[in-house]
Formats: sequence, structure tokens, C-alpha cells
Amino acid sequence: MEPHPHPLLDVAHVAELDTYLADTGTVFHTFADQDSGCVSYGVLSAGQRWFVKSASKPPAVASLRRAVSLHQHVAHPAVTPLLHSITTDDGQAVVHPWVEGEVLYHPTTSHRGGRADPGSPMARFRALPLPEIHAALDSILDAHLAVEAAGFVAVDLYDGCMLYDFDERRMRLCDLDEYRPGPFTLDAGRLPGSRRYMAPEEFVRGSVIDIRTTVFNLGRTLRLLLDAGDEEIQWRGTPGQLAVTRQATESDPRNRHPSVHALAEAWRTATGPTPRTPARPFPDEAPEPR
Repeated sequence: MEPHPHPLLDVAHVAELDTYLADTGTVFHTFADQDSGCVSYGVLSAGQRWFVKSASKPPAVASLRRAVSLHQHVAHPAVTPLLHSITTDDGQAVVHPWVEGEVLYHPTTSHRGGRADPGSPMARFRALPLPEIHAALDSILDAHLAVEAAGFVAVDLYDGCMLYDFDERRMRLCDLDEYRPGPFTLDAGRLPGSRRYMAPEEFVRGSVIDIRTTVFNLGRTLRLLLDAGDEEIQWRGTPGQLAVTRQATESDPRNRHPSVHALAEAWRTATGPTPRTPARPFPDEAPEPR
């Protein structure tokens, strides 16, 4: 007997996504205030929970199409997989498994700030024991080794892409929609992203964006997540680790680590043995990407 088509993973096109989701499942959460211009849904369908992200405006549609390309080339236990893409009458949608956790920062069109609030995900993450933070940072670096191996560079990497499960003590990455093959030449006035994480060349039309730009982004990630506050005056790491972040974030790309691999090796040497997150399927019951 032929299996029944899956309402999310076996459909190629729908007219109106929100109507289709309501008709084929239960929408238990809507994220409609995102500064990306996308609208996303938590959906219970076919006995599982899913995260469905949609776009109708051209820049956001282009981002989702970049996401499809990235996930065709990059798979890693710390990267939330993209399982399927769907066209709609007014744009594009992508389907991810629903993943437990909290993004460390959640900007919307109506709200900014909140990292320093003691109850915020970022403040709670920064207060974790150092071995747990080291393991999370190692996961981020390891995921970007896979990004580098696939010939992609990071764009718009910041704490809103970092999804941390405080129960499992596990870091995952999501919303890597702006990542693209590199190197490339910047043909706009700036790239999308958070200034706190961005390299100087990301603000210069005509500059080359390459793996050393990703090294800068990751260096800022290490610097900001291993500090107790946003002012960067409460460093929780060692002098050796701080020296690694300083080299990674040199303003001249030629003075940075030449690759993510070199950065990861320098960081791991400065940090010492770090518990690794077991590389298990993501999630355990997720079907193969289509």
C-alpha cells in the first residue's frame, strides 16, 4: 500500500500558506513580528511538530532560497536541518523540524534589547558553568567547519541564530538564511547583520567577503558569549582564549586566522579538552531531507 502523502513534506505548491497549514494541521504558534520580513509558524501536522517559515517580499524570498542552497550542501548535528521547500502564490516557504530551546536574542520589529535582563536567554546562558559554555561554543565552531568545507561563508551570524536548549545543555544554529557561497564581492552598501558581530569589510561596497570574514564573525561570537555582560568588561575566559579572539577580529583580514579550521585549532588549544555534543540524528524521528 502506498503511504499517504505528507502534508508538509510531499507538497510542492500551495496558494495561501496560512490557510493550508490551518486546514492540514494545528498552528500552535505564529511568529509575525520578525525583522527579517518573514512570517513563521509552529505547526502540529502528521503527529509531529514543525517550524514553517514563509516569505512574500522579494528580499526575504531570496533569503529563503539561499537557505535551501545552503542546506543542500551543509549538514551538521548543530545545524537545524531544512527538510523541504514549498512555493506559494506570493513567495516561498521552508520546513524545518521543531526544535526545543530558546534563541539567545530575539529581535522583532517592535522590540530591541533585553540581553542584560537576568531572565533573558542570553543572561542565563552567560551564567552557565564554563564547561557548558565551552561545549556550546565548540558546537558553533564545529558547525562552521562544515560550512567552510562546503565552500560557504557566514552572513548575518549573530545571537539570534543561536538556539540553546537549557534542559539538554545543547547549542544548535538556526536561521542561517543569508549564508552564501564564497568568496564574493559585496555589491551593496553593507551586508545584513548585527554590528556587534560584523567585520569591517561587511560595510564596504566592493570588498571581498571570504572565509576570513567568517573568522571575524566567529571571533566576535566567542568574545561575546564568554563574557558576563554586553559591555565586554567581564571576560570569563583565559588570557590565551582572549588572545585568540583578538587575532580573529583584527580589522585587517590578512592578520586574522586564515580559516575556520585554524581558528578552531587555536581556540581548542587555548581552551583544552572540551566535552563534545554527541553527533546523533536531528531530531531522532526526522525523515530524510527531500
